[in-house]
Amino acid sequence: MTSPLVLAADVETELVEKKSRFLTRSRTGSARSGRPTPCSRAARAEHPGARHHCTALVLEETAERAEVHRSNDDGEPSGTAGMPMLQSLLHADLVDVFAIVIRYFGGVKLGAGGLVRAYTAGVEQAVAAATPLRRTDLLEARIEVPPAEVGIAENAVRVWTASRGAAVEPTEYGARAAPLTVLVDPSDLEDLREDTARWSAGRRTVEVIGRRTADVPL
Repeated sequence: MTSPLVLAADVETELVEKKSRFLTRSRTGSARSGRPTPCSRAARAEHPGARHHCTALVLEETAERAEVHRSNDDGEPSGTAGMPMLQSLLHADLVDVFAIVIRYFGGVKLGAGGLVRAYTAGVEQAVAAATPLRRTDLLEARIEVPPAEVGIAENAVRVWTASRGAAVEPTEYGARAAPLTVLVDPSDLEDLREDTARWSAGRRTVEVIGRRTADVPL
């Protein structure tokens, strides 16, 4: 199964359809709590003149709960707003995301089909404007280097991780060593070991110390 995507940051976009304004906000991070209500309340407080505040939520499965899908039409005809928004999030393979579309009615009725298209397009536009990250199960690997070699080691490791979509943690400085921690896909572990042996002339090795789920660039 393909690893899901998450948003790197919140995003807001606007769509106008037959004089109706559709403001879409896609939120990440706080969505993991499963409590989207504060986002809804904030949107209602900021846009009290809007006629509808429709929402959709996708939470990834955890040890404590199954995957969560929720949607709300907020007064729009049933199935014309929240569900199309939810389907757009699911089609984009996003998890831990909360979307709200704030609609200002423009005086022209869109009909059921027009509403579905508008709410779908609103979320798709926001997703297209966002920066996605891939949520992946990675190995936590450590490279022990003396403080005097940190500069060379950090540069080499960051160049390698940038080319692999991996991540390097902030360096931990100690009196005798400055371990570099790299989050790496299991399939790239041997390549990391070979690259480390190359830039260190065989003096440094890579030790796997655990596994971790992380959100990394595509």
